[in-house]
Amino acid sequence: MNAVEPMDLNDPVLRARAVAAARGDAPFDVLIAGGRLLDVVTGIIREADVGLVGPLIASVHAPASRADAGEIIDAGGSIIAPGLIDTHMHIESSMVTPAEYAAAVLPRGVTTIVWDPHEFGNVHGLDGVRWAVDASRGVPLRMILLAPSCVPSAPGLEVAGADFDASVIAEMLRWPEIGGVAEVMNMRGVIDGDPRMTAIVNAGLASGKLVCGHARGLEGADLGAFMTAGVTSDHELTSADDLLQKLAAGLTIELRGSHDHLLREFVAALNGIGHLPSTVTLCTDDVFPDELHHAGGLDDVIRRLVSYGLKPEWALRASTFNAAQRLKRPDLGLVAAGRRADIVLFNDLVEFETRCVIANGRIVAAEGKVTVAIARSDSTPLQHSVKLPALTENDFRVPSQGTRVRVATIDRPRFTQWAETETVVEDGFVVPPPGSAMISVTHRHGKVDGRRRIGFLTGWGEWRGAFCTTVSHDSHNLTVFGGNARDMALAANAVISAGGGMAVARDGQIEALLPLPLSGLVTEAPLQETAAAFRAIRKAMEKIVDWKPPYLVFKACFGATLACNLGPHQTDRGIADVVTGKVLESPVLAIL
Repeated sequence: MNAVEPMDLNDPVLRARAVAAARGDAPFDVLIAGGRLLDVVTGIIREADVGLVGPLIASVHAPASRADAGEIIDAGGSIIAPGLIDTHMHIESSMVTPAEYAAAVLPRGVTTIVWDPHEFGNVHGLDGVRWAVDASRGVPLRMILLAPSCVPSAPGLEVAGADFDASVIAEMLRWPEIGGVAEVMNMRGVIDGDPRMTAIVNAGLASGKLVCGHARGLEGADLGAFMTAGVTSDHELTSADDLLQKLAAGLTIELRGSHDHLLREFVAALNGIGHLPSTVTLCTDDVFPDELHHAGGLDDVIRRLVSYGLKPEWALRASTFNAAQRLKRPDLGLVAAGRRADIVLFNDLVEFETRCVIANGRIVAAEGKVTVAIARSDSTPLQHSVKLPALTENDFRVPSQGTRVRVATIDRPRFTQWAETETVVEDGFVVPPPGSAMISVTHRHGKVDGRRRIGFLTGWGEWRGAFCTTVSHDSHNLTVFGGNARDMALAANAVISAGGGMAVARDGQIEALLPLPLSGLVTEAPLQETAAAFRAIRKAMEKIVDWKPPYLVFKACFGATLACNLGPHQTDRGIADVVTGKVLESPVLAIL
């Protein structure tokens, strides 16, 4: 993204050239002819041609009324629409570099993303965010970055690779590439007036930039307090009722595609309103590499919403005009004279395949392929982020005295709750309770001790092996799930040796390995290769645990340590509860 946007369009020479072309006194640089324009404001589709001068739309006029242009694009009956805007996402979730991500979504019609790089921030601190800013420069995909607000997401309950207080947030907000404060996840801190979170939100308000939210489960007085503090958006919707309540409350909704099981009821709720509220935008949030490669990014969200019954005109309005209004970017989101020339030619409004994609007046993709060079950034600052020695089987056992103990367990993969049970002690170690799985989290950033903290999970099924990952929201410590200590140690050591990533172990063998040596989060490998390796991880996981959608799913493994959410969660400090502030270093409650 050009940091001087949107003021670059106000260059007097550019404007004068565009006005002359609009009058007919000068030719267009580019003329899009023979297309059907979707007016995302009215929802009306009409035949029209579009003339461009540099990055500016100079004219939208009657078809075949002009032919004077340096280049003519034959739209061939395609739908002319604004470039798509993803209002909340994390590139790191796709496990590829920003350049590789841009190459994946530009040909699909996405021309702007709002990127919260808090994964890089949690691992590398300010240096990680600076790297993200540098990586966004010179890329034809517009990347509006946000200042990570919750590094870590739950201070005192976990330790990340950095700690961003209000002074750090204020510094980032002074950078021109930073468009606001990223999702404020420490909900209780904001609601209860915690000085740290209050200062962070106030820094966002003082900057005049966006203050984005994460309001999962909030309603009534808590939701009102969260919004009154200054937070203005949410993507953590849990039901249609939740959607309607938050719309009524006045939040901007970033309707996300990463929870597909909820989309049908969201569509039904919006159709029930009878119109699309201006505060509904669309986002991807997290897209795994195999999903990105095979299905796409925001275009996939739009395609699914339309297949579930949402009018395509509404889906496109939400992802263009509404999104631009949210971002305070009147130059974006509309194909109209005087706006920025971010334009997509869709073959239809069902599959949303693209014929041509234009960003800032330049063709960047055609027939599903990128047509411009995309700069790649030096990845050296992101390497060597896993600061741990090899682990042993005993590192994945809970020591205890006595012969029988009462232990705390973390019940359910989502909407977790506390539970207790009894089990035996053998050879000085707690035997996992029947029907439970183990979770271990180890600090990997070198900031505090690297002792394993272990918990027992119920409602996660019987595990026949182990899974290790350094992608573990949001502190991204080394996290291991498993049914036995041998496989857990094996998977952990494979990931440590790889410099980060994911590994699946079963019966003393590594079944699948995905190295992610940059920050323990991403790789420089091509998307196709990364997608295949991640798919192998998914398939290997099906052999060691039986998934039960919608909550006991593979994706649940990556959010099991998200301590800012309500209920108990395992972290590198122990079993943590954001409501009580309690942290249990060991799950052993009593020796019986």
